[in-house]
Amino acid sequence: MRSKPLLVVAALLGGMGCALDRGARKETAEAAPPAFLGPRDIDALPSRPADVREAYGSDPLQFGELRLPPGKGPFPVAVVIHGGCWLSAFANLQNTAALSDALRDAGIATWNIEYRRTDNPGGGWPGTFTDVATATDHLRALATRHPLDLSRVVSVGHSAGGSLALWLAGRPRIPAGSALHRVDPLRLVAAIDLAGPPDMKDFARRDETICGSPVLDPLFGGTPETVPEHYAHGSPAELLPLNVPHILVVGDADPVVPEGDRAAYAKRAGGEVEVLVLPSTGHFEPISPRSTAWPVVRDRILRLALYWPSP
Repeated sequence: MRSKPLLVVAALLGGMGCALDRGARKETAEAAPPAFLGPRDIDALPSRPADVREAYGSDPLQFGELRLPPGKGPFPVAVVIHGGCWLSAFANLQNTAALSDALRDAGIATWNIEYRRTDNPGGGWPGTFTDVATATDHLRALATRHPLDLSRVVSVGHSAGGSLALWLAGRPRIPAGSALHRVDPLRLVAAIDLAGPPDMKDFARRDETICGSPVLDPLFGGTPETVPEHYAHGSPAELLPLNVPHILVVGDADPVVPEGDRAAYAKRAGGEVEVLVLPSTGHFEPISPRSTAWPVVRDRILRLALYWPSP
Protein backbone atom coordinates (compact mmCIF):
# COMPACT_ATOMS: atom_id res chain seq x y z
CA MET A 1 0.00 0.00 0.00
CA ARG A 2 1.27 3.47 -0.83
CA SER A 3 1.93 5.81 2.08
CA LYS A 4 -0.10 9.00 1.95
CA PRO A 5 2.13 12.07 1.50
CA LEU A 6 2.22 14.64 4.28
CA LEU A 7 2.11 17.41 1.74
CA VAL A 8 -0.31 16.82 -1.12
CA VAL A 9 -0.20 18.61 -4.41
CA ALA A 10 -3.91 18.60 -5.19
CA ALA A 11 -5.21 16.95 -8.32
CA LEU A 12 -5.70 19.07 -11.17
CA LEU A 13 -4.25 17.57 -14.39
CA GLY A 14 -6.67 19.79 -16.10
CA GLY A 15 -6.89 19.82 -12.60
CA MET A 16 -3.21 19.69 -11.61
CA GLY A 17 -2.71 22.93 -9.72
CA CYS A 18 -0.38 23.31 -6.79
CA ALA A 19 -2.21 23.37 -3.47
CA LEU A 20 -0.32 22.91 -0.23
CA ASP A 21 -2.15 21.91 2.89
CA ARG A 22 -3.70 24.74 4.89
CA GLY A 23 -1.20 24.63 7.70
CA ALA A 24 1.75 24.82 5.37
CA ARG A 25 0.19 27.67 3.41
CA LYS A 26 -0.37 29.67 6.59
CA GLU A 27 3.21 29.19 7.73
CA THR A 28 4.65 30.20 4.36
CA ALA A 29 2.22 32.99 3.47
CA GLU A 30 4.92 35.64 3.46
CA ALA A 31 7.01 33.62 1.00
CA ALA A 32 4.09 32.54 -1.20
CA PRO A 33 5.00 31.98 -4.84
CA PRO A 34 3.46 34.05 -7.62
CA ALA A 35 -0.14 33.20 -8.42
CA PHE A 36 -0.57 31.02 -11.48
CA LEU A 37 -3.68 30.16 -13.45
CA GLY A 38 -5.96 27.36 -12.26
CA PRO A 39 -8.42 25.15 -14.12
CA ARG A 40 -11.44 27.37 -13.46
CA ASP A 41 -9.51 30.37 -14.81
CA ILE A 42 -9.06 28.44 -18.04
CA ASP A 43 -12.72 27.35 -18.14
CA ALA A 44 -13.75 31.01 -17.88
CA LEU A 45 -11.72 32.11 -20.93
CA PRO A 46 -13.95 33.25 -23.81
CA SER A 47 -14.30 31.03 -26.85
CA ARG A 48 -16.68 31.03 -29.79
CA PRO A 49 -18.96 28.07 -30.40
CA ALA A 50 -17.71 25.13 -32.41
CA ASP A 51 -18.86 24.76 -36.00
CA VAL A 52 -19.85 21.15 -35.44
CA ARG A 53 -20.53 18.99 -32.39
CA GLU A 54 -20.61 15.34 -33.36
CA ALA A 55 -20.70 11.95 -31.64
CA TYR A 56 -18.03 9.38 -32.41
CA GLY A 57 -19.77 6.69 -30.34
CA SER A 58 -22.99 5.91 -28.52
CA ASP A 59 -21.97 6.97 -25.00
CA PRO A 60 -22.95 10.54 -23.99
CA LEU A 61 -19.26 11.33 -23.40
CA GLN A 62 -18.16 10.13 -26.83
CA PHE A 63 -18.29 13.34 -28.82
CA GLY A 64 -16.10 16.13 -30.08
CA GLU A 65 -16.28 19.72 -31.24
CA LEU A 66 -14.91 20.66 -34.65
CA ARG A 67 -13.78 24.21 -35.35
CA LEU A 68 -12.90 25.25 -38.89
CA PRO A 69 -10.81 28.25 -39.96
CA PRO A 70 -12.28 30.63 -42.52
CA GLY A 71 -11.59 29.76 -46.13
CA LYS A 72 -11.89 26.74 -48.36
CA GLY A 73 -9.19 24.49 -46.95
CA PRO A 74 -8.30 21.72 -46.76
CA PHE A 75 -7.00 22.55 -43.31
CA PRO A 76 -4.45 20.78 -41.12
CA VAL A 77 -6.09 19.35 -38.01
CA ALA A 78 -5.21 19.31 -34.33
CA VAL A 79 -6.82 16.62 -32.20
CA VAL A 80 -7.15 18.45 -28.87
CA ILE A 81 -7.31 16.44 -25.64
CA HIS A 82 -8.09 18.01 -22.26
CA GLY A 83 -6.58 16.85 -18.99
CA GLY A 84 -7.97 16.34 -15.52
CA CYS A 85 -6.03 13.44 -13.92
CA TRP A 86 -8.16 11.10 -16.04
CA LEU A 87 -11.04 11.98 -13.69
CA SER A 88 -14.31 13.66 -14.65
CA ALA A 89 -14.35 15.90 -11.56
CA PHE A 90 -11.42 18.04 -12.67
CA ALA A 91 -11.94 19.00 -16.32
CA ASN A 92 -13.88 18.50 -19.51
CA LEU A 93 -13.45 19.78 -23.04
CA GLN A 94 -14.35 23.32 -21.92
CA ASN A 95 -10.84 23.39 -20.46
CA THR A 96 -9.38 23.29 -23.98
CA ALA A 97 -12.08 25.30 -25.78
CA ALA A 98 -10.15 28.59 -25.75
CA LEU A 99 -7.01 26.86 -27.02
CA SER A 100 -9.03 25.18 -29.77
CA ASP A 101 -10.56 28.51 -30.76
CA ALA A 102 -7.17 30.23 -30.86
CA LEU A 103 -5.71 27.51 -33.07
CA ARG A 104 -8.68 27.90 -35.42
CA ASP A 105 -7.79 31.59 -35.69
CA ALA A 106 -4.23 30.55 -36.54
CA GLY A 107 -5.42 28.44 -39.48
CA ILE A 108 -5.69 24.97 -37.97
CA ALA A 109 -8.94 23.02 -37.73
CA THR A 110 -9.41 21.66 -34.21
CA TRP A 111 -11.22 18.52 -33.09
CA ASN A 112 -11.61 19.04 -29.33
CA ILE A 113 -12.65 15.68 -27.93
CA GLU A 114 -14.47 14.44 -24.86
CA TYR A 115 -13.83 10.94 -23.55
CA ARG A 116 -14.70 8.66 -20.66
CA ARG A 117 -12.47 9.00 -17.61
CA THR A 118 -11.71 6.40 -14.96
CA ASP A 119 -14.73 7.35 -12.86
CA ASN A 120 -17.15 7.12 -15.81
CA PRO A 121 -18.85 3.84 -16.74
CA GLY A 122 -16.71 2.24 -19.43
CA GLY A 123 -13.68 4.43 -18.66
CA GLY A 124 -10.30 3.32 -17.36
CA TRP A 125 -8.72 0.31 -19.03
CA PRO A 126 -9.14 0.12 -21.95
CA GLY A 127 -12.07 2.51 -22.49
CA THR A 128 -10.27 5.81 -21.90
CA PHE A 129 -7.64 4.91 -24.48
CA THR A 130 -10.04 3.43 -27.01
CA ASP A 131 -12.26 6.51 -26.77
CA VAL A 132 -9.36 8.78 -27.67
CA ALA A 133 -8.36 6.44 -30.48
CA THR A 134 -11.90 6.17 -31.87
CA ALA A 135 -12.36 9.94 -31.71
CA THR A 136 -9.13 10.44 -33.67
CA ASP A 137 -10.06 7.87 -36.31
CA HIS A 138 -13.46 9.58 -36.62
CA LEU A 139 -11.65 12.38 -38.47
CA ARG A 140 -11.89 10.15 -41.53
CA ALA A 141 -15.68 10.42 -41.40
CA LEU A 142 -15.54 14.15 -40.70
CA ALA A 143 -13.23 14.66 -43.68
CA THR A 144 -15.90 13.36 -46.03
CA ARG A 145 -18.04 16.37 -45.09
CA HIS A 146 -15.55 19.05 -44.09
CA PRO A 147 -12.31 20.35 -45.69
CA LEU A 148 -9.75 18.54 -43.52
CA ASP A 149 -6.23 17.59 -44.58
CA LEU A 150 -5.69 14.17 -43.02
CA SER A 151 -2.05 14.17 -44.11
CA ARG A 152 -1.51 17.00 -41.61
CA VAL A 153 -2.96 15.78 -38.31
CA VAL A 154 -1.24 16.58 -35.02
CA SER A 155 -2.27 15.80 -31.46
CA VAL A 156 -2.27 18.54 -28.82
CA GLY A 157 -2.99 17.55 -25.24
CA HIS A 158 -2.76 19.19 -21.85
CA SER A 159 -1.67 17.37 -18.70
CA ALA A 160 -3.36 13.95 -18.69
CA GLY A 161 -4.39 14.80 -22.24
CA GLY A 162 -0.75 15.51 -23.08
CA SER A 163 0.14 11.95 -22.17
CA LEU A 164 -2.69 10.74 -24.40
CA ALA A 165 -1.48 13.01 -27.22
CA LEU A 166 1.90 11.28 -27.19
CA TRP A 167 0.21 7.89 -26.92
CA LEU A 168 -1.78 8.63 -30.10
CA ALA A 169 1.48 9.20 -31.96
CA GLY A 170 2.84 5.85 -30.78
CA ARG A 171 -0.37 3.92 -31.46
CA PRO A 172 0.86 2.28 -34.68
CA ARG A 173 3.49 0.42 -32.60
CA ILE A 174 0.93 -1.35 -30.39
CA PRO A 175 1.06 -5.07 -31.21
CA ALA A 176 -1.86 -7.17 -32.41
CA GLY A 177 -3.57 -8.90 -29.53
CA SER A 178 -3.48 -5.84 -27.29
CA ALA A 179 -6.79 -4.36 -26.16
CA LEU A 180 -5.48 -1.07 -27.60
CA HIS A 181 -4.48 -2.38 -31.02
CA ARG A 182 -6.29 -0.98 -34.05
CA VAL A 183 -5.88 -1.95 -37.67
CA ASP A 184 -4.80 1.07 -39.73
CA PRO A 185 -4.94 3.82 -37.07
CA LEU A 186 -4.94 7.38 -38.35
CA ARG A 187 -1.32 8.44 -38.36
CA LEU A 188 -0.11 11.75 -37.00
CA VAL A 189 2.65 13.98 -38.29
CA ALA A 190 3.53 15.30 -34.82
CA ALA A 191 2.44 15.40 -31.19
CA ILE A 192 2.47 18.23 -28.67
CA ASP A 193 2.37 17.38 -24.96
CA LEU A 194 1.58 20.41 -22.82
CA ALA A 195 2.61 19.57 -19.25
CA GLY A 196 1.68 15.89 -19.30
CA PRO A 197 3.81 13.06 -17.89
CA PRO A 198 5.25 11.01 -20.77
CA ASP A 199 6.32 7.99 -18.70
CA MET A 200 3.44 6.26 -16.95
CA LYS A 201 5.65 3.85 -15.01
CA ASP A 202 7.50 6.82 -13.60
CA PHE A 203 4.33 8.78 -12.89
CA ALA A 204 2.86 5.81 -11.02
CA ARG A 205 5.36 6.51 -8.23
CA ARG A 206 3.86 9.95 -7.56
CA ASP A 207 0.38 10.08 -9.06
CA GLU A 208 -1.20 10.24 -5.60
CA THR A 209 0.97 13.21 -4.67
CA ILE A 210 -0.01 15.10 -7.80
CA CYS A 211 -3.64 14.04 -8.18
CA GLY A 212 -4.67 13.54 -4.55
CA SER A 213 -5.43 9.84 -5.06
CA PRO A 214 -3.93 6.96 -7.03
CA VAL A 215 -5.18 7.47 -10.59
CA LEU A 216 -3.06 5.15 -12.69
CA ASP A 217 -4.27 1.92 -11.09
CA PRO A 218 -7.82 2.45 -12.42
CA LEU A 219 -6.53 3.88 -15.70
CA PHE A 220 -4.38 0.84 -16.42
CA GLY A 221 -6.27 -1.75 -14.42
CA GLY A 222 -3.40 -2.28 -12.00
CA THR A 223 0.19 -1.36 -11.23
CA PRO A 224 3.22 -1.63 -13.51
CA GLU A 225 4.08 -4.82 -11.61
CA THR A 226 0.65 -6.48 -11.88
CA VAL A 227 -0.24 -5.50 -15.48
CA PRO A 228 3.07 -4.74 -17.19
CA GLU A 229 1.61 -5.34 -20.65
CA HIS A 230 -0.96 -2.56 -20.09
CA TYR A 231 1.81 -0.07 -19.37
CA ALA A 232 3.83 -1.42 -22.30
CA HIS A 233 0.94 -0.56 -24.62
CA GLY A 234 -0.43 2.56 -22.90
CA SER A 235 2.62 4.54 -21.80
CA PRO A 236 4.22 6.77 -24.44
CA ALA A 237 7.69 6.08 -23.05
CA GLU A 238 7.20 2.36 -23.65
CA LEU A 239 6.17 2.96 -27.28
CA LEU A 240 9.35 4.82 -28.23
CA PRO A 241 10.39 5.58 -30.85
CA LEU A 242 7.13 7.32 -31.70
CA ASN A 243 8.54 7.92 -35.18
CA VAL A 244 7.18 11.46 -35.33
CA PRO A 245 8.60 14.73 -34.03
CA HIS A 246 7.06 15.66 -30.70
CA ILE A 247 7.38 18.37 -28.09
CA LEU A 248 7.13 18.25 -24.32
CA VAL A 249 6.26 21.75 -23.06
CA VAL A 250 6.67 22.33 -19.31
CA GLY A 251 6.48 25.43 -17.14
CA ASP A 252 9.43 25.91 -14.83
CA ALA A 253 6.99 26.27 -11.88
CA ASP A 254 4.98 23.15 -12.78
CA PRO A 255 5.57 20.10 -10.51
CA VAL A 256 3.91 17.57 -12.79
CA VAL A 257 6.95 16.76 -14.97
CA PRO A 258 10.03 17.65 -12.90
CA GLU A 259 13.44 18.19 -14.40
CA GLY A 260 14.77 14.70 -13.75
CA ASP A 261 11.76 13.03 -15.34
CA ARG A 262 11.77 15.11 -18.50
CA ALA A 263 15.54 14.65 -18.85
CA ALA A 264 15.16 10.88 -18.56
CA TYR A 265 12.44 10.86 -21.20
CA ALA A 266 14.46 13.10 -23.52
CA LYS A 267 17.41 10.72 -23.26
CA ARG A 268 15.21 7.77 -24.24
CA ALA A 269 13.38 9.62 -27.03
CA GLY A 270 16.51 11.07 -28.58
CA GLY A 271 16.31 13.52 -31.44
CA GLU A 272 12.60 13.10 -32.13
CA VAL A 273 11.61 15.07 -29.00
CA GLU A 274 12.10 18.70 -28.05
CA VAL A 275 11.77 19.57 -24.37
CA LEU A 276 10.72 23.19 -24.02
CA VAL A 277 10.81 24.69 -20.52
CA LEU A 278 8.93 27.98 -20.23
CA PRO A 279 10.13 30.51 -17.64
CA SER A 280 7.80 31.85 -14.93
CA THR A 281 5.09 29.45 -16.06
CA GLY A 282 2.77 27.15 -14.13
CA HIS A 283 0.66 24.20 -15.16
CA PHE A 284 -2.15 26.02 -16.99
CA GLU A 285 -0.44 28.97 -18.66
CA PRO A 286 0.51 26.91 -21.75
CA ILE A 287 -3.18 26.45 -22.67
CA SER A 288 -4.26 30.05 -22.09
CA PRO A 289 -4.26 32.18 -25.25
CA ARG A 290 -3.96 35.21 -22.96
CA SER A 291 -0.73 34.08 -21.30
CA THR A 292 2.81 35.10 -22.19
CA ALA A 293 3.52 31.41 -22.83
CA TRP A 294 0.89 31.08 -25.55
CA PRO A 295 2.74 32.64 -28.53
CA VAL A 296 5.58 30.15 -28.06
CA VAL A 297 3.17 27.22 -27.76
CA ARG A 298 1.11 28.37 -30.76
CA ASP A 299 4.16 28.83 -32.96
CA ARG A 300 5.50 25.35 -32.13
CA ILE A 301 2.13 23.83 -33.05
CA LEU A 302 1.97 25.81 -36.28
CA ARG A 303 5.48 24.75 -37.22
CA LEU A 304 4.66 21.08 -36.80
CA ALA A 305 1.20 21.20 -38.38
CA LEU A 306 1.93 23.51 -41.29
CA TYR A 307 5.61 23.32 -42.15
CA TRP A 308 7.03 19.99 -41.04
CA PRO A 309 7.36 17.56 -43.95
CA SER A 310 4.57 14.99 -43.87
CA PRO A 311 5.61 11.30 -43.91
